[in-house]
Amino acid sequence: MPQRHSKNNNDLAYFTYDEKKKLGYGTQKERLGKDSIKPFDACSLCLKPFIDPMCCHKGHVFCRECILECFLAQKKDIQRRLAAHASQKQQDKDEVEEKLMLQKARELDEFDQQNHGALPRYSDKSHNQDKNGFHGANSVKATSFEEEALRTMKAFWLPSATPGASVRVEAPETHTVCPEGKEKLKLKNLFSIRFTEDNSEEGEVKITSSSSSSYDKSYICPSCKVTLTNTMSLVALSSCGHVFCKKCGEKFMPVDKVCLVCDKPCKDRNLVALKKGGTGFAEHDDHLEAKEYKHLGSGSGLGLVRPVKT
Repeated sequence: MPQRHSKNNNDLAYFTYDEKKKLGYGTQKERLGKDSIKPFDACSLCLKPFIDPMCCHKGHVFCRECILECFLAQKKDIQRRLAAHASQKQQDKDEVEEKLMLQKARELDEFDQQNHGALPRYSDKSHNQDKNGFHGANSVKATSFEEEALRTMKAFWLPSATPGASVRVEAPETHTVCPEGKEKLKLKNLFSIRFTEDNSEEGEVKITSSSSSSYDKSYICPSCKVTLTNTMSLVALSSCGHVFCKKCGEKFMPVDKVCLVCDKPCKDRNLVALKKGGTGFAEHDDHLEAKEYKHLGSGSGLGLVRPVKT
């Protein structure tokens, strides 16, 4: 039987949705699954099970080594930007002084030629010779219209009309920021958190600071003994660092004003909600759609490349 040519690709005068998707052109969207979501017990920088975790007041959790290295890199970048900005300011100052010196030298030269020359010379503030002045036998004086056209002409192929590509360095911010939330963050604002490790097979519950990380570790709420997962909302106490499920934290902490594990006094402002990746289900999480715009030609071979989360 003959083939149905109307179902073949490139048969129509326009691109169909399926043809654009195969070509890899336009904005590609994809719903992220569980494998693309960070678990609650992973560092926000290295994406590995955290070691000696530290948390900011926005609920972002980092390994101690990762956040210290991040702060050190930010400090070095700030020092580099400050040095570049100071160098640029000094360069601008030198250019202004050089222009003043050239202007004074030009004025002295014109004064000397005015007093010792055979013919008088007239000049204005823009250092251009007057129309009534002497321009030489072979010189060609352009009209004002031609001068304006030459000054505003966008001829990038002419060296005299090439725009300057000077890069200005703005004054940088001198404070460090959270690598996840992008808000101001200092080292003294971080606090250590402690998860309760599930050792039910040994018949005991152990409080650990995750000094030795492992992929098969599981943590529980020390109050209700429920295993912590990404489906649960977690809270941490900034006073002592213990982590509870949100239900226990909002039910007992504001009433008792003490930690349920160590009996250390706490207040409502000490409850910090931890950020978690999510589960991947549409009814549970938001903003889990990855978008990527591609402007590719035919035969690039990148039509089936999956977008990454932005």
